[in-house]
Amino acid sequence: MSRILITSALPYINGIKHLGNLVGSQLPADLYARYCRGRGHEVLFLCATDEHGTPAELAATKADMPVDAYCTQMHRTQAKLAAGFKLSFDYFGRSSSPQNHRLTQYFAGRLAENGFISEVSEKMVYSPADGRFLPDRYIEGTCPNCGYDKARGDQCENCTKQLDPTDLLEPRSAISGSTELEIRETKHLYLRQSALKDELDAWIDSKSDWPILTTSIAKKWLHDGDGLQDRGITRDLNWGIPVKRGNDDWPGMEGKVFYVWFDAPIEYIACAAEWAEAQGKDEEDWWRWWRTDAGAEDVRYVQFMGKDNVPFHTLSFPSTLIGSRDPWKLVDYIKSFNYLNYDGGQFSTSQGRGVFQDDALDLLPADYWRWWLLSNAPETSDSEFTWEKFQTGVNKDLADVLGNFVSRVTKFCRSKFGTEVPEGGAITEEGARLIADLDARLAAYVGHMDAIEVRKAAAELRAMWVAGNEFLQSAAPWSSFKTDPDRAAADIRLALNLIRVYAVISAPFIPTATSTLLEAMQTERTEWPESMADALTVLPPGKAFTVPQTLFAKISDEERESWAERFSGTRA
Repeated sequence: MSRILITSALPYINGIKHLGNLVGSQLPADLYARYCRGRGHEVLFLCATDEHGTPAELAATKADMPVDAYCTQMHRTQAKLAAGFKLSFDYFGRSSSPQNHRLTQYFAGRLAENGFISEVSEKMVYSPADGRFLPDRYIEGTCPNCGYDKARGDQCENCTKQLDPTDLLEPRSAISGSTELEIRETKHLYLRQSALKDELDAWIDSKSDWPILTTSIAKKWLHDGDGLQDRGITRDLNWGIPVKRGNDDWPGMEGKVFYVWFDAPIEYIACAAEWAEAQGKDEEDWWRWWRTDAGAEDVRYVQFMGKDNVPFHTLSFPSTLIGSRDPWKLVDYIKSFNYLNYDGGQFSTSQGRGVFQDDALDLLPADYWRWWLLSNAPETSDSEFTWEKFQTGVNKDLADVLGNFVSRVTKFCRSKFGTEVPEGGAITEEGARLIADLDARLAAYVGHMDAIEVRKAAAELRAMWVAGNEFLQSAAPWSSFKTDPDRAAADIRLALNLIRVYAVISAPFIPTATSTLLEAMQTERTEWPESMADALTVLPPGKAFTVPQTLFAKISDEERESWAERFSGTRA
């Protein structure tokens, strides 16, 4: 048994997240966490709301709420939605936690002691109308790269180009809309990433198994143009972690807070501390996951994120950990994803475009969404959600393949043998062929899951569901029952056992359906199948079962058309 630490990119607090956010980090992380637990590994799966920075302040202002109250409310909302999608976090924390305050200030102090922080005087945008400096997303304007007129001061959402506020054309305050902006001088702290470039480069070079998407983005930031740049880690904001060196004040930094992209990744560590405290555990219990001098050298650490987060997780956060010169655990594998687009355009939280998590759960149970999103995960390129693709995937995969198999087997057995696993003859030739086929496919499935190849794993799982249906067609127990009921009983007994196996191996993708199937088979046996021959005899003759209700209802054309119309614009 291994110990596996899993973190998902932290969702911003500024509203309910869309399906693109879900499939880009949290959902595949949950898939992997569930799989690892199913294989018997010790797992710590952490996530949290990202509560600092301009998105939080702007969203709170729009909601006419104090920012701390807004963040508390939205944390509850996001936690509830995560539970709705069956995300199995061991802890869902908050970047505004006392633990993250302490750790962020601690890291800043250690970095300063080691010479990796510099104080820089720079010119920033100031708004007389608002009486404050305007960092990052407090400034909107036209992107100089693509011409998008709602670009923000840190990034253009349209073309994804990283920006500084002074890059924007026709800039305006996101607070008041004022265009009467000035450039004034102020002082900020910078993380000297450039001083750690060689160490970062060597570390990334050692990760030969990382996805091409991850390493290509990291290498681009390391080597393109003038190479890796130092990065500001403080901002002129009212909401955030106050700038301190450990417990000491930082002269000249009064009234400033740490930049959200400095403190947010540190929350991964702080979240473990929050988890330990909530469980009544000691500091050593979370140190064993995060410090190599306390046992974390045996931990495999895997991160999940969208491609826009890769630079911060391959460069900035590792710079913080390495530059502290403390024995913190560095990530072993970063699984990054491209974008899921929505019906010819982009999902967008700020623009309210696409299907959002609360709306999705109002339409259909979580398993429908989990299956389609994961089986179409944007791993090697951007992928696109359309209502036609969604309907086809649900109807063909879940209803026609898995649901159909379960319905045919349980209903036939009830009508011919009753609601107990039938006794009868030995495994038939068709049954032996099925076992051999499933053994080979299970090995392939395990290989894809171990490698976190999400779409390939989904395809192999579906192929195992298909194999069950093909077995039924070949064995034809409805025909053999007439002349050889023992043969029919043997095949149906195998098929009932296969329902239990399907429940176990499908659990990472569709956990609610798994619970339904295990309940129908009246078993709590969830051990991972190592041998199909053994796994397909777990339910003995005479074991009672029930016929489940329809496992997956098909999506009608009328429903699809109605939903497509409902979500054709932007969310209010």
